Amino acid sequence: MTLWKRINQKVNPAIYKQKDSHLNKTLTTTDLLALGIGTLISISIFTLPGIVAAEHTGPAVVISFIIDAVAAGLVAMNYSEMASAMPFTGAGYSWINVLFGHFWGWIVGWALLAEFFISIAFQASGISSNLQGLLDSAGLVIPKRLANPIGVKGGYVDIISLIVIILVSWLVSRGDTQTSRVENALVVLKVLAVVIFVLVGMSAVHTANYHPFIPAHQIGTRFGGWQGIYAGTSMLFISYTGFGTVAANAGEAKNPKKSVPFAITGAIAAAAVMFIAVSLVLVGMFPYKMYANNSEPVGWALRHMATNHPALLFATADFVQGIAVLGMFTALISFILASSRLLYSFGRDGMVPSFFGKINKKRLPNNSLFTVTCGGVLLGALLSFQTLSQVISAGTLVAFMIVSLGIYALRHREGKDLPKPQFKVPFYPIEPAFAFLVTLIVFLGLSSIAKIYAICWFILGMIVYFSYSMKHSKINAAKVTAANTKTIDESRK
Repeated sequence: MTLWKRINQKVNPAIYKQKDSHLNKTLTTTDLLALGIGTLISISIFTLPGIVAAEHTGPAVVISFIIDAVAAGLVAMNYSEMASAMPFTGAGYSWINVLFGHFWGWIVGWALLAEFFISIAFQASGISSNLQGLLDSAGLVIPKRLANPIGVKGGYVDIISLIVIILVSWLVSRGDTQTSRVENALVVLKVLAVVIFVLVGMSAVHTANYHPFIPAHQIGTRFGGWQGIYAGTSMLFISYTGFGTVAANAGEAKNPKKSVPFAITGAIAAAAVMFIAVSLVLVGMFPYKMYANNSEPVGWALRHMATNHPALLFATADFVQGIAVLGMFTALISFILASSRLLYSFGRDGMVPSFFGKINKKRLPNNSLFTVTCGGVLLGALLSFQTLSQVISAGTLVAFMIVSLGIYALRHREGKDLPKPQFKVPFYPIEPAFAFLVTLIVFLGLSSIAKIYAICWFILGMIVYFSYSMKHSKINAAKVTAANTKTIDESRK
């Protein structure tokens, strides 16, 4: 077999169905919806609107959020059809293996692994920053050496980031049923924090802070005008990338063909409404320039509201921020779940050592979970929040582009060797191409450092693939059982 044929060798979808049959099918539609909302409404909503408004957009940060919602919604529809036709663990990695071949699947999987790994550290770092703000207001100050990563304000290690990753990984290792109960409860708390902020903050909105809504562009910078909105759109896209965690856990859903598409689209819609509401209130409360370099703009805005009841507002600010910190754990849970399942998929297929593809007596891939925990601890404890926030979106956007193109290959096989999905992308064949184009435009607007990190990550991925994965791949080595063959035959009828 030539090299070209080998890297384009497609995977029999029945094999994935057989391999995923060993996982527990415990996740309901409610669990998946909570997983999606919990991932999307993360540290971003409590930090990025103020930072982006100050650095790039002014009040027009709302426009950037709307553009990102449209872009994410277009990709989400492609994800929904893919997940309905192929509800496999590993999501985009597994889908592209089936549609284009295992080299292209590896590229998508490697891109998503970067997103998930960095997102774990990003969320933990954000939790640490906000928790330290709460502790400071109570008079408890963590020594700088233990409060910040190396090279940041005299720090050696972010101890809080380290602890929360280990704590959440322990929870995930207990199983999906217990994890989903905690996740659902924390999502409710997080949405409550957002609602309280919006309702309280609306009383302090000054319409003068919205003028000019789109500040004039400052020549030689990425601030103001449509140039600033474009830069803000690329920076804020990180807020919407988490819906892929729903698809990544499709192999453990009770009824994935219905629940996964509903959870993906529902989570994006709910997140968009909350992002827009928080942004409008935040930039209306104070001039946007006051949020520059502010890592906790929501709590800061509540504490500085002009009022006759400062003590009450300080208590409200601490209450909202406290609930927000608890709610931030939902995104961390989601990304740890998704990354461990993706790494399990790699090990299951022989793309990395088989150690990562093993499951324990409880049918949980805890070997991959242990590895993800170590990687997250290393990144989260040693790298700064600002560094992490710049590099998450790059790999994700590459994966989104390939998955969007994959819809064309999927349509030719639906009702043949793949079942007919219960959700289909509207406006086919225009929508997948438009989703690809919009995603590409967002990618091109990323910072130079994000693109450089992405290139380095993909070079490393190519080295792993050609030195190990291509030689040890066993994706098509497993036997297809009669039951799986029957399932696919029935889907053709």
